[in-house]
Amino acid sequence: MIGRLKGTIDVYGEDYVIVDVHGVGYVVFCSSRTLQALPQAGEAASLWIETQVREDAIRLFGFRSEAEQNWFRVLQSVQGVGAKVALALQSIFDPGDLATAIATGDKAQIARANGVGPKLAQRICAELKDKAPAFGMVDPGLAQLSGALDAKAAPRPVSDAVSALVNLGYPQAQAQSAIAAAMKALGDGAEAGQLIRQGLKELAK
Repeated sequence: MIGRLKGTIDVYGEDYVIVDVHGVGYVVFCSSRTLQALPQAGEAASLWIETQVREDAIRLFGFRSEAEQNWFRVLQSVQGVGAKVALALQSIFDPGDLATAIATGDKAQIARANGVGPKLAQRICAELKDKAPAFGMVDPGLAQLSGALDAKAAPRPVSDAVSALVNLGYPQAQAQSAIAAAMKALGDGAEAGQLIRQGLKELAK
């Protein structure tokens, strides 16, 4: 089983790269984000490798970090998410942004990936929400706030503050993150107006 490759970039394809390791060319499938970050042909590169063995083929998938590789595995634990969809998600999200989107239940952002419809986006958020903080350094307070909002259990000032920021044009995940930071700064007893002002300050940083 191949776990890592160090070699020279030989050829780029639409969704893969061939890495020359001592004269052997390995075809490695990657997200577009990873492909864009790799050096030019002829230059040295190193990739973490996930090997998938099927009855009719052996495929290698490449990642710049262990965090990306871990997310590739975790995403495929969700029914309906195969390697292609996992790479599509990783093409638009780095590990931290993906963790935040899932932890905050931002289904609209998840559904931006090719092959991910609203129902699958909802399933991804629901099934991986508890795992996201561990894989992406998500603030536990943010994940807790998101869960409370989803369950309509958040205090009224908090939900009003998040709604106010969303109405001002900020994405749901960004609004939740700002209010979570505001709650840390002001404490649990803060009023909606205070949270909104502090949230705007957080967004301006």
